[in-house]
Amino acid sequence: MTLFRAALILVALALPARAEIAIQEVTSPGGIKAWLVEDHNIPFTALEIRFQGGQSLDAPGKRGAVNLMTALIEEGADQMDAQAFAAARDDLAAQLGFGSDVDGISVSAQFLTENRDASVALLRAALVNPRFDADAVERVRGQVLANLRASEQDPGEIGSKLLIARSFGDHPYGSPGDGTIESVTALTRDDIVAAWKGSLARDRVYVAAAGDITAEELGRVIDQVLGDLPATGTPRPGRATLNDAGGVAVVPYPGPQSLVLFQQSGIRFDDPDYFAAVLLNEILGGGRFSARLMTEVREKRGLTYGIGTGLASYDQAETLVGQFQAGNDKVAEAIDVVRAEWARVAAEGVTADELAKAKTYMTGSYPLRFDGNGTIASILVGMQIMGLPTDYPRTRNDRVDAVTLEDVKRVAARLIRPDNLFFVVVGSPVGVTATE
Repeated sequence: MTLFRAALILVALALPARAEIAIQEVTSPGGIKAWLVEDHNIPFTALEIRFQGGQSLDAPGKRGAVNLMTALIEEGADQMDAQAFAAARDDLAAQLGFGSDVDGISVSAQFLTENRDASVALLRAALVNPRFDADAVERVRGQVLANLRASEQDPGEIGSKLLIARSFGDHPYGSPGDGTIESVTALTRDDIVAAWKGSLARDRVYVAAAGDITAEELGRVIDQVLGDLPATGTPRPGRATLNDAGGVAVVPYPGPQSLVLFQQSGIRFDDPDYFAAVLLNEILGGGRFSARLMTEVREKRGLTYGIGTGLASYDQAETLVGQFQAGNDKVAEAIDVVRAEWARVAAEGVTADELAKAKTYMTGSYPLRFDGNGTIASILVGMQIMGLPTDYPRTRNDRVDAVTLEDVKRVAARLIRPDNLFFVVVGSPVGVTATE
């Protein structure tokens, strides 16, 4: 699990898009809603589909079922086995991608206009009639198990597993969505079919497209691809209760360096203070070398090569997370510096110069990320999930510019909690005392 994935998505959504993007709201003849950015300059379309729920829908005792199912979707459909399906896709010069995370299943399709009908038919077959052949199940299961075995030796995975277990307990967020060696080994084909039926449903789908397709054409494509899926799926889990107590946990791991993850509770995207919190995070631990933690931990003291923080949002929880690596003899001092900067920003807020530079960065950098139809379609889906209006790309800069120094100071005092910082250290740190 990548703790920063959700944070990066939200950072993307917190930045302005190109002003010329015109988003159309489309409703298919079958009643499925989608967003579209038409661009007929190149005969190519990107289609992005997101089914909310994802790995959090695993049945009790079946951890990893949704992850395994998603990896099997393109391993044969209808009359095509895995090789025939891959050949058909390659003959069309189409790209089809399927992935899952703790909150959803993502489907990405990119195809030439001249091959649109055949590509859409292939995508429909994968979603509506996957084969889940026995040989494919065992082959992909073996790949998943190999990854799980490798993760047992990966400091990042070790630390993330401990952090989410401590943070979320028995909630689905509290265990890795790819399962364990034991749970994945025990999964049957029936478990995979149940995961497919429960997670790919029309009551939790978001759709966007960008490229050489009209609203009318997109409506027909949507109904063809999604119209025969179940109307409803497995109920999604409720809100997670975050264990937000501060402390330190140490996982012994050999080597000259330690990996350090740290976390406290975060802020909802729909909170009125969210944009002030984004600017605050950018100043405190964002991606720039001028961020406070980079300055204090790396530049002034040379304790790490890099350190960063991010506002991470699940569908049912929010956290503020950070990460760095340091030599074992420098970990204790680095943790002390992080705590000190946490306390300083909570008490004092930020300076006018820091806020101005963060605004300039955030309002100027995002257009560079709109580098193709696939990126646009993906961001449109994310906007829908977050409940943003279609004019968000046009109004986003105004929201950033409206944040005042007092707003950031108020949010810093409200959000930043030094006593609630929880650190996970994976390594052999010197002078670090575990509290749990």
